[in-house]
Amino acid sequence: MEEHIIEVLKQIEKEYEVRILYACEVGSRTWGVSSEVSDYDVRFIYIHKTDWYLSIDQKRDVLEIPKHEKVNIPLDPIVDMSGWELTKALRLLRKSNPGLLEWLHSNIIYTQTYSFVAKMQQLEPLIFSPNACIYHYVKMAKGNFKTIREKEPNIKTYINVIRPLLMAKYIQKYNRMGNLDMNSLIKELLPNGVLKTNIENIMKLKSTGENVKKQNLLIDTFIDEQFTDLKHYVSKHKHNIPNPTPQLNQLFRETLSKAWDN
Repeated sequence: MEEHIIEVLKQIEKEYEVRILYACEVGSRTWGVSSEVSDYDVRFIYIHKTDWYLSIDQKRDVLEIPKHEKVNIPLDPIVDMSGWELTKALRLLRKSNPGLLEWLHSNIIYTQTYSFVAKMQQLEPLIFSPNACIYHYVKMAKGNFKTIREKEPNIKTYINVIRPLLMAKYIQKYNRMGNLDMNSLIKELLPNGVLKTNIENIMKLKSTGENVKKQNLLIDTFIDEQFTDLKHYVSKHKHNIPNPTPQLNQLFRETLSKAWDN
């Protein structure tokens, strides 16, 4: 599958006249909870030729394949690809966007060029906003937990509550992004005991494609406790983040030059 994904990425470069700077996997395969039927969720950052940026009109800065854009080679139906144009990605980095940060911390990388990602990762500690990321993950967890309470419990939804809460707890503890792998987060953040065992069992069910039949009251109590604890943390801790725009502008210009040998 990796060869197929790389082949499609090269075709995207050819057909859309872009350079793909970085491509990685996101989702269940990086969380350690994928099953035999899990999709491949490929995300990438790309850059256009110089002329694309010399326009008074804003242009589409996303490529979504096969949802909105197409390529002239067969695409495996379990592969979903989405890419962000470089300046969009850098603006999201400036806002400490957790989605982008997860791309940069993926443990499955398909391609990376021009030392671009390494430079983004060097800037990350300077502009990382713990509160913004915690707020994002708590909001995600609350939305999914509401679904569990209002509808029948679902194993995938439970994962989509527990994972963002563990990401938020890691940030609370270390003031940086954590490992995307849930097994690592559980080992790092949860003491041995019944709760940890229950959460590990949830993950095993997800990997085997099974489902839960009822809500897990122990896990539900843990979830509610984390909502309260994280809300208190964000209200008590403020972080002064310097404006990184000059460094991001410089990174954009350097990458544009290297990508097209200007």
